[in-house]
Amino acid sequence: MINSLISKLEKKNLFKNIFSLSLLQGANYILYFLTIPYLIRVLGIENFGLLAFATATCWYFILITDYGFNFSASRIISIHREDKHKINEIFSSVMTIKFGLLFLSFIVLLFLILCFEKFGQNSLVYFLTFGTVIGHVLFPQWLFQGLERMTYIAKLNIYTKLFFTLCIFIFVRNESDLMLAPLFTSLGFIVAGAWSLFLVKKDFAVTFKWQPFSKLKYYMREGSAIFFTNLTISLYTNSTIFILGLLTNNVSVGYYSVADRIIQAVKGLYVPVFQAFYPFMSKKIHETPKIGVNILLKSTSILSIIMLIISSILFFFAEPIIALVMGEVFDESVLILKIMAYLPFIIVLSNMFGIQGLYNLGYAGLVNKYIALVATIHFACIFFIISSYGSLGAAKMLLLTETVITLLSAYFFFKKARETLG
Repeated sequence: MINSLISKLEKKNLFKNIFSLSLLQGANYILYFLTIPYLIRVLGIENFGLLAFATATCWYFILITDYGFNFSASRIISIHREDKHKINEIFSSVMTIKFGLLFLSFIVLLFLILCFEKFGQNSLVYFLTFGTVIGHVLFPQWLFQGLERMTYIAKLNIYTKLFFTLCIFIFVRNESDLMLAPLFTSLGFIVAGAWSLFLVKKDFAVTFKWQPFSKLKYYMREGSAIFFTNLTISLYTNSTIFILGLLTNNVSVGYYSVADRIIQAVKGLYVPVFQAFYPFMSKKIHETPKIGVNILLKSTSILSIIMLIISSILFFFAEPIIALVMGEVFDESVLILKIMAYLPFIIVLSNMFGIQGLYNLGYAGLVNKYIALVATIHFACIFFIISSYGSLGAAKMLLLTETVITLLSAYFFFKKARETLG
């Protein structure tokens, strides 16, 4: 049993961090998800599609500024958590890199707005949505994660996000209030981020100091593998909504986005598990590979069964779920949700075998290669698929791509685990 492989203290810390991360990530996903039915009703499906496209655009910038530090930096901090000087070095280096990437991201956004009518005609929506990127940069989740102190700030985030979500329900009353929706959403992220930085200095005595370029280069190199993986994954996840918005219209984006947001809300249930589990698995596999792999396999069995049940619920109850979210049944959204229903189950297996398993066994390069290959094929095909088959074709292509990556992750994990363990 998994209990025999993990000490009582380790199990307590692991579950405490999973619970705290669940509260934190759940607030981000679920509170946003709860606003969907309201925004569709008061703003209309077309304006909701515009907001979804702006969110998809800014998600690229969040991906760039995160740079994989939620995994790489948290792992390094977990190893050096007793070394105050080292923690200050990591914090200062990572924050410097993230603010540099934030500046570059804003320059790219300005370029898009000034050079392309698609972005320029709704420039204020994109500027306001960009506030979520600023909030992500300010909030050092990776630091608290590595220190295993996520409980410390989970409530802070929930209260902040809850307050600004309530502001959306109170102040966004009709289509003329369109700009208030991204404004309040961004403020939720920014206030939470600024408050967390205050706590970092006040209660943990972590301070910022300029670091030499050699240190910045080192931490960028450490995060590059995860960043590359996340970037290639975005070619077949986030890019679908983005390309759909480029090739079709905001209404189609709206229908697809509703189903996608339901899937994202479900994914919010296990993302915290992945983030808390990664530094733990790094330590376990580094200390005793055989025990680490056994823990991984047992954990994968438990998670996959849970997500299979949830995915089945999404499939068989797609119509009432869409009716609940959108106020009425839209056949296109129902079909998209049915197609994508088993993605949470598939992605759990992919992450456990790929990121948690192969990465910690030292095969990050292998994972990057096969994900990049599949993602490139997906990206090359998706333009034709969307042009010919619209949002339904996009959903089917995404399901196929995730399935192929999961099969490759499972194949290489068992192969490399046998080689490593003998």
